[in-house]
Amino acid sequence: MRGVQYWLLKSEPDVFGYADLERVGVEPWNGVRNYQARNFLRAMEVGDLALFYHSNATPAGVAGVARVVRAAYPDDLQFDSGSAYFDARSSALEPRWSMVDVAPVQAFPRVLSLAEVRALPAWAESPLVQRGTRLSVLPVTALQFRAALEAVGVSSGAW
Repeated sequence: MRGVQYWLLKSEPDVFGYADLERVGVEPWNGVRNYQARNFLRAMEVGDLALFYHSNATPAGVAGVARVVRAAYPDDLQFDSGSAYFDARSSALEPRWSMVDVAPVQAFPRVLSLAEVRALPAWAESPLVQRGTRLSVLPVTALQFRAALEAVGVSSGAW
């Protein structure tokens, strides 16, 4: 049995932000259309933790922590011809795209900005702080995860 793994999930807060996740309780993380990001979704297991990142925001940064509550399964939007995420090449027998369900764990008291993340030594090698990284799902090390929590004064002791 493997231990908890850590991830970063990006979303635009005007589309779906951390407050929305708190409001709905559980949400499918769907619409991912990059094969590498999809493979990261497929590697997630129930209980894994994710930093919820607000992209295209002022400031862009980590807004809270979410937990994977359902492991990867076929993304329903790939079969919906009315969706921007429809994929005519995907079939129910061989779906191309996956999603996981996530639930809120804890909102950060403030957004941990990308500039602050870049200044954390633990994050120096993360693709998040490299120019040109566009993936909406990224793996995070335990050290990076803890550094983000510590930077905003959040303790994982209760969860």
